[in-house]
Amino acid sequence: MELAQTETKHTEIQAELLQLGADMGLDVWVARNDRSRAWKGRPLGSMNRVLEALPTQFNEATNRTIELIDVIWLKGNSIEAAFEVESTTSVYSGLLRMSDLLALQPNIDIDLYLIAPDERRAKVRQEILRPTFQLRDKPLSKICGFISFSSLEEKLGGLRRLGLVRSVRSDFLRTAAEYFVRDDLDEEESPSTG
Repeated sequence: MELAQTETKHTEIQAELLQLGADMGLDVWVARNDRSRAWKGRPLGSMNRVLEALPTQFNEATNRTIELIDVIWLKGNSIEAAFEVESTTSVYSGLLRMSDLLALQPNIDIDLYLIAPDERRAKVRQEILRPTFQLRDKPLSKICGFISFSSLEEKLGGLRRLGLVRSVRSDFLRTAAEYFVRDDLDEEESPSTG
């Protein structure tokens, strides 16, 4: 039963991100394998401004990676932001997709976000600070922000109450995101002295 509730939350967050992107006048993409998931009786793939196909400026390997990202906001052929929602699956898998995208397209400059339940914050921090993501020209922790479910919901609720959804730019979420840095003084990572 808990899995179904979590999956429902995952789908709800995807639907919220798709709706927000569409309300801002952007085209949106939902992961190919999630298009038939329904939120409030409507398949995610049939929501407003959801594209049927990705722009074709990328090579086949890049498109295979991009088409599995949970939500993407696009302006014309340009990706504005990409979101991985990690409620039940491994945090690592979402980060790996983001890292793969950056490896395949090293000059791409987009906002990346990992959205997860508040209680998964420590897990997100632990995974994003792994050497495989840190030892890159651009460490993933500097370009992929963490946004908790509660923070995202608070931000979206405020925008809707104030009627500001249509006037924000796609980069407004940077202020809601947390970007992790390695703190070598962290108790859990410091060498034992004894």
